[in-house]
Amino acid sequence: AMLLTEDYQLIEFPSVLLPKGVVLGSVVNIDVGRDRGAEQRQRNEFRELQEQILVDFGTKQPKAPVIRVGHTTQTWTVLEWEPLDLAAAELRSLHLYRDGQRMMQSMPSSLEVANSVLAIKTSGLDVDHEYEFKIEMRTSAGTLFSNAVTIRTHSLENLSGVCVCFGECESQEEIENMKETVKRIGASWADRVSMNVTHFVARYKAGPGCETALRYNIPIVKPDWLLACEANGKLQPAIKYYLD
Repeated sequence: AMLLTEDYQLIEFPSVLLPKGVVLGSVVNIDVGRDRGAEQRQRNEFRELQEQILVDFGTKQPKAPVIRVGHTTQTWTVLEWEPLDLAAAELRSLHLYRDGQRMMQSMPSSLEVANSVLAIKTSGLDVDHEYEFKIEMRTSAGTLFSNAVTIRTHSLENLSGVCVCFGECESQEEIENMKETVKRIGASWADRVSMNVTHFVARYKAGPGCETALRYNIPIVKPDWLLACEANGKLQPAIKYYLD
């Protein structure tokens, strides 16, 4: 609608805002005011948004991974890490370094997985040998390295890294006797199969624990293996005592 002011200025005005019944020649009063309160609220909201963007993307930076040594044996070790803090960045990849060389080690591919498992097992190590490990974390905000940790794999005579889990045996009494053997050789046992278990000891290949051991590629051995370790005073090859 075209409106004509008292000083003959033309104003184009939305007709839907005009009162009902307005026709050619009608006189209408239009009052336009400045809402300073709404202006201030919008300025405050915009300023708060800018400050939040600065906090989220300008001041918070990804933190370097913090790792520590977990369980260690003659040929492998477990490396653990604190939950990764990437701020607003995205995780691109994780890589494991051993003695300064990048390893072809399978690592978590996402932040969710990395903060769920919080550990990896790296194997193929030499007996009674010292290694240095660190983790490289590549993100959308750059690359960060963890602290370096030094481990020494155990000698064959050091059985403190041996951790067994017991499966189906002849009786509970047999299991209790094997636990006493484990204590005498300085090893340990676990109630369920985990990353730290080195051997699964059983008379029969049955039960969920045995299935989990097979999935984790943990040697399933006869109780005679424990007796041989005690008799010889050092770690014995598991292959001679595999449970068929």
